[in-house]
Amino acid sequence: MELLSVRIGAQEFAMDIRSIREIRGWIASTHLAHAPSFIKGMINLRGTVLVVIDLAERLGLPPAEPNAASVVVVVEDGARVAGLLVDAVCDIITVTDDMRQKTPETGDTTPGTYIEGLIMFDNRIISIVSIPALMPEAHVQEMAEGMMAQ
Repeated sequence: MELLSVRIGAQEFAMDIRSIREIRGWIASTHLAHAPSFIKGMINLRGTVLVVIDLAERLGLPPAEPNAASVVVVVEDGARVAGLLVDAVCDIITVTDDMRQKTPETGDTTPGTYIEGLIMFDNRIISIVSIPALMPEAHVQEMAEGMMAQ
C-alpha cells in the first residue's frame, strides 16, 4: 500500500494515495456561512465547488492559519470530493503490514474515528487518517454548491 505523508505543525499524517485526486497550493477561499469551524471555506476548482477542510482542526489540533506555503490535498471518497489544508506534503511511503500498528486505546472513541492506524517509519510514528471520516456531511457540500451558484 502506498501512502502520501503530510505535515501539520510538527506532526506527520498519511493517507491512501488512491484517494488523492491532486495537490495544489493554497488560494484564498470564500467563507461558507454556518459551516462547521473546521471548514476553511470553498474554492472553485475548474468549475467545481470544493470545500476546504482544515485538517489540523478536524483532527483536534490547533486550527491552521493558511499562508503562501500551505497546501491543499484534494481527496475523494466515492462521489464526495474535498480539499484538506496541510502545512506541507512530505513523502510517498510504501507500507507493509509489519509497519502498521493499531491506534492505542485512549478511553475515547474519537481518535479511532479519524485515525485508522499508525505506521512506524524511520523512527517516526505517522498516523494514517481515514478519508471517509474526514469528509464533510453531504449538506455542507450542498450548501457550498448553492452559494457558489448564486
